[in-house]
Amino acid sequence: MKFTDGLWQLRPGVTALYAAEAYDIRTEDDAITVTAPTTVITRRGDTLNRPVLSLRLSSPLEDVIRVRVEHHAGDGRGFDLVGAEDGHGVVKPDGTTITSGALSATVAPGAPWSLTFSADGRPLTSSGPKSIGYFRLAADAQTDPGPVGKPRTGPSAHLAQQLSLGVGEVVYGLGERFGPLVKNGQTVEIWNADGGTSSEQAYKNVPFYLTNRGYGVFVNHPGHVSYEVASEAVQRVQFSVEGESLEYLIIYGPSPKRILERYTALTGRPALLPAWSYGLWLSTSFTTGYDEETVTSFIDGMAARDLPLSVFHFDCFWMREFNWCDFEWDPRVFPDPEGMLARLHDKDLRVCVWINPYIAQRSPLFAEAAGQGFLLRRPGGRVWQWDLWQAGMGLVDFTNPDARRWFQSKLRALLDQGVDAFKTDFGERVPLDVAYFDGSAPERMHNLYTQLYNEAVFEVLEERRGRGEAVLFARSATAGGQRLPVHWGGDSGSTYESMAESLRGGLSLALSGFSFWSHDIGGFEGTPDPGVFKRWVAFGLMSSHSRLHGSSSYRVPWAFDEEAVEVTRLFTRLKLRLMPYLYQAGVHAHETGTPVMRPMAMEFPGDRTAAPLDTQYMLGPDLLVAPVFSADGTVELYLPDGTWTNYLTGERAEGGRWRTERHPFTSMPIYVREGAVLPVGARDDRPDYDYLDGLTLRVYPGPDGESMLTVTDHVTGEPARFTISRSGGEVSVTSSLASGWTHELA
Repeated sequence: MKFTDGLWQLRPGVTALYAAEAYDIRTEDDAITVTAPTTVITRRGDTLNRPVLSLRLSSPLEDVIRVRVEHHAGDGRGFDLVGAEDGHGVVKPDGTTITSGALSATVAPGAPWSLTFSADGRPLTSSGPKSIGYFRLAADAQTDPGPVGKPRTGPSAHLAQQLSLGVGEVVYGLGERFGPLVKNGQTVEIWNADGGTSSEQAYKNVPFYLTNRGYGVFVNHPGHVSYEVASEAVQRVQFSVEGESLEYLIIYGPSPKRILERYTALTGRPALLPAWSYGLWLSTSFTTGYDEETVTSFIDGMAARDLPLSVFHFDCFWMREFNWCDFEWDPRVFPDPEGMLARLHDKDLRVCVWINPYIAQRSPLFAEAAGQGFLLRRPGGRVWQWDLWQAGMGLVDFTNPDARRWFQSKLRALLDQGVDAFKTDFGERVPLDVAYFDGSAPERMHNLYTQLYNEAVFEVLEERRGRGEAVLFARSATAGGQRLPVHWGGDSGSTYESMAESLRGGLSLALSGFSFWSHDIGGFEGTPDPGVFKRWVAFGLMSSHSRLHGSSSYRVPWAFDEEAVEVTRLFTRLKLRLMPYLYQAGVHAHETGTPVMRPMAMEFPGDRTAAPLDTQYMLGPDLLVAPVFSADGTVELYLPDGTWTNYLTGERAEGGRWRTERHPFTSMPIYVREGAVLPVGARDDRPDYDYLDGLTLRVYPGPDGESMLTVTDHVTGEPARFTISRSGGEVSVTSSLASGWTHELA
């Protein structure tokens, strides 16, 4: 939200009070509290009738400093910081500096106001004069309208913090955003919305950003956070919240991976995913007609064309229309669901079904849930309802423990039938004119609702399928949602442009702490032409998770042309051979928070050319992927310094430069990093095979020295470790693994 009108004035209807000085600084062993009056105190009378802002600096984790700013105390809940611990901060003897690990925050006594963050003797960012503001907005204040679905209906109060940006400093993150990867110059509203992939709205809003100066900033406010990223004040990032308090955490790196490691230690690491989830998923699509015969024809058609399939997904109409959700198979088209699921399992498939947290009025469950107080109610006590999506629908109130258990009981019945995974759709259209069972403020629950929803579902999957076997296919999320993978990119168009915006959303999400990501291969809305479909297949199968899905048309490859079948076969089998490598990247994500799909800026933080790139990415640490976004197959890609090897052809290319290439549909730029050792599996028919049986270590050119490689057995979880030694062009590989593997020079 913009409060000012240029440098000198406020916008009409806005009044502002700024922290003017550090009037006094009180210390504890592990925290600093600062009283910051909104004017410089020159005499005793200045202390009367004068608002002050109170700041408390502490550390919940090494290399993390928490700053809480309050005008009046008592604002509500923040996020669940699962890794937070008290007492990491150390206050230095001068009483003005708190240190946590390598990170320090220093408050300058007196005026003007100055709070500086530094690490290893290097300044990171700072809060200077007129950077902490308490703003009052009149009912007719002429500020930005804010996000859709959050109207401003009267006077309000806001707290804002501005942090400095240095020359050349760029900002990333803030959730899944489909515009440019670099957020400088943008206004970003953290407010979950169902807006598709081609607008400023986002399904997954995360109030966390990081910069190329070696730090991240997490605003611990689950409701609406408004960001002005080098926009209102081009030398600063501003974030503001409505209310009387604002809490943010500075997280030191210095590398992007290290920042995400600390951030996910604080907010939670992703669960370990089963190997089968990395294989190809096929969907019924959304509004298409289907029954068991249709489903079987798709699955048998894939097998007949030698297209390995791992998961079949039933979208909305597995339930009867107007009944979503009643969690009952539509008996008109699926009269024998238990038998059908058993038959699918006999074909060695896992099964996923679509759900959401909304209960239509015609659903038999509506009266049951409403009668027991399980649905959100308006402040007067009546169940909240509307007709968008499903007629008369209500929302499950997940703050009510009994409602949560009731919802979970419906899922357990499906798991007992043979369902293996859930696509948790929606969760963004959450109203404000409601009263929650636990008294939570509706504004703070709007984004957090999806977290409670997905947690309820994931908990049941872990309970029934076991840890390491639970998988969601979730659309909406906020901070902490990374604990509950997988997430997909939402409703895209069926064009090259929409494919590119989907990738931008995934890379932005990766820089927001999410490790696993997917998207609708071919696009959701409309039907792609065969060229778009084939290019999207290659991109989709070079993602962490891969699903063929659409809206009103099927996505089986032969619906497009025979070459689409060939392309699907080629890239599916390529991915399955790479499973030892990809699964290990998933294990690493689970352990450290480093995503499987990585923006170039994450892997090459010192390369200024890589900083804004959002049309290519690293898949794991060693594979560079550049999807084709053009009808004629032309690709412009950048190779960072070093010698790169084309994975498909073996061609060598020198980095530190741009390349223009042209690819047929059966190819795309996939380059292997200098010095890489790729573990390649012996099978290409399924993702969950024995990776160590017939494993080949493909050793790529690199400098002399010794490196280590780990390949984890997905069944036992036991790692096999290899030592690779290079000397004068000679390569030797040793391992405690006695047999079953070999190595080759690429």
